[in-house]
Amino acid sequence: MFDRLGDVQTTGMGEQGLFFQDTRHLSNLIVTLWGTQPLLLSSTVDVNNFMFTADLANLDVCSESQVVIPRGTLHILRSRFLSKNTCYEELTFMNHGLSDLLVPFRTSFESDFADIFEVRGMHRRRRGTLRPPVSAGQSVLLSYEGLDGKLRETRIAWDTAPGSASEHELNYEVLLRPREKKSFRMSICCDSAMSGRSIGYSAAMSEARRELDTEAEAFPRMYSSNSRFNDWVMRSVADVQMMIVGNPEAHYPYAGVPWFSTVFGRDGIITALQTLWLNPALARGVLECLATTQANKVDATIEAEPGKILHEMRSGEMAALGEVPFGRYYGSVDATPLFIILAHAYYERTADCNFIRRLWPHILRALEWIDKFGDCDGDGFVEYRKQSSKGLVQQGWKDSNDSVFHADGTIAEAPIALCEVQGYVYAAKQAAAALCRCAGESSATAAALEVQAEDLRARFEEQFWCEELSTYALALDRDKKTCRVRTSNPGHCLYSGIASPERARRVADTLLRPESFSGWGVRTVAEGEARYNPLSYHNGSVWPHDNSIIAAGLAKYGYKHLAGQIFMSLLDLSSIVDLHRLPELFCGVDRRAGEGPTLYPVACSPQAWAAAAPFLVLQACLGISIDAERKRIVFDDPYLPEGMSTLAIKELRCGGVSVDLFLERRNESVLVHKDDVHNDNIKSEIEIVTIVS
Repeated sequence: MFDRLGDVQTTGMGEQGLFFQDTRHLSNLIVTLWGTQPLLLSSTVDVNNFMFTADLANLDVCSESQVVIPRGTLHILRSRFLSKNTCYEELTFMNHGLSDLLVPFRTSFESDFADIFEVRGMHRRRRGTLRPPVSAGQSVLLSYEGLDGKLRETRIAWDTAPGSASEHELNYEVLLRPREKKSFRMSICCDSAMSGRSIGYSAAMSEARRELDTEAEAFPRMYSSNSRFNDWVMRSVADVQMMIVGNPEAHYPYAGVPWFSTVFGRDGIITALQTLWLNPALARGVLECLATTQANKVDATIEAEPGKILHEMRSGEMAALGEVPFGRYYGSVDATPLFIILAHAYYERTADCNFIRRLWPHILRALEWIDKFGDCDGDGFVEYRKQSSKGLVQQGWKDSNDSVFHADGTIAEAPIALCEVQGYVYAAKQAAAALCRCAGESSATAAALEVQAEDLRARFEEQFWCEELSTYALALDRDKKTCRVRTSNPGHCLYSGIASPERARRVADTLLRPESFSGWGVRTVAEGEARYNPLSYHNGSVWPHDNSIIAAGLAKYGYKHLAGQIFMSLLDLSSIVDLHRLPELFCGVDRRAGEGPTLYPVACSPQAWAAAAPFLVLQACLGISIDAERKRIVFDDPYLPEGMSTLAIKELRCGGVSVDLFLERRNESVLVHKDDVHNDNIKSEIEIVTIVS
């Protein structure tokens, strides 16, 4: 995290730095010329997120009130990339003057080894020990011994000897003839196990590019007649890949930069669902990781219960010491049913029955958690209540302390049953029933699960529906009183399919009314509700991932044009925000003509499920599903919004076959053409089915 010059400074909100395993390994990195920061000409990040580059120049250099070196005489190209727990940096100097140029430049650096939660604002009574820096040849080692007994190290190395060096800075004088170019390189390694060995800048760049290219090949390519859509998709694919590449957990997308750059159960599952039709490898990676970390005992300090799926995993000092409970933390009420939903969706997409059989014991344990521990008060609904003194108060996806409340603004008391969680449990029971055949379970087991799902649906309709609001209640509180508040949560009930068709129509209408729809997307809480605040984290803001799930729910009940409305609003947003990158969230202020959205100041960017949002919204509009067992790609009432007349999808895989598709809008209908088919097995074929209502 750095500024547009490429410098790292702990000014402003203090979030800048080079982070590794929830620790800030570099808190200061500043380049100066003639004692001042250079002039920024421009800076950007590659479309594939690989390389940061900044074009810099000198300011006027004066001597005795005279300009001796005019501004722009010196051009500096600053480049940076990350690979194998190391940051690589190159500064290339070019003299555009007519005479020799002696350039004094300095690179200063420092590390505070702050835990990510300290950077976010938490105060610690005690910290570990910063060791004195150790210089050795063309490197310096910064280190910190934490209270957890772990030694954390940052090794800074350079390839050109400076004129002078200290423990926290390098000083150079560069002599450049006219038109001469010189480069200086340095590496910053954050891994103690790797700090003793280094790889050259060029070799590291080649290796990192190969890894990125390999990951990119797993995603189909998409092009449309809308150039804004093309930019959005390219950035989104690159952002999802960036959240995967280099992680020790294979094919697991970390949640978000900078605060959530680690495994999150809910975020990983939803990102995998959003991208499943394009790249099922993410779903498999998420399922494998979450199965291995599934809780196997009761531990209230980390909210663990047998069968429960992980919420969050941290490796920093504060997590190791228990100052925060997030080393392995299970305070998520929805990750467990979502895990089962993802398992079934993965099977439909891949027909990988062997994998499902291996996963089945974990699915059974998740079902047992739902029935035994999830329904903590025995009323037939799945609830949560905080068990750890340091844990989350609210344990749905809206986990701010004030996010679940009654119509008068009173905070609901636990145990709390969220509306969308009942939908997830309903869908999970149906999903498990559908997997029984593959897993070798009896038809009686499948039938029992289906009966449980239907019973839950009937009770949900009876207790959650709010006739006067034309939507479902946000939640039931401890006393089974309904939180009669208009929120985005019922949109997830459409996604899960628990809503009746008639009530789904009314929910759809409520979600797209001006009180809920800002013009950029559906707000988390509708305007006019007691705790509505468009500048808040969860009580009136707009979240792209939330909108993608709502769009998928709308499409499931046949409201493709409304899903298209969300699609176009997010597309407009992508055209305005920096790098076409949708942030984690933005403020729910009404859209104003000729103006961009109001940004939320500390939103993660990129955030995995925000980056993956366009893929689920597009899937919703196209009605596309991939039935690997029958080797079919199905388009159910495909719809292309007005801003897109054509769409090409290249190398969409189904089993051993990949196919190129071309879609074109003709009046109110969309035609689907199958172009090239690429077979791994000459006997394989793929059927394209278009359903028109």
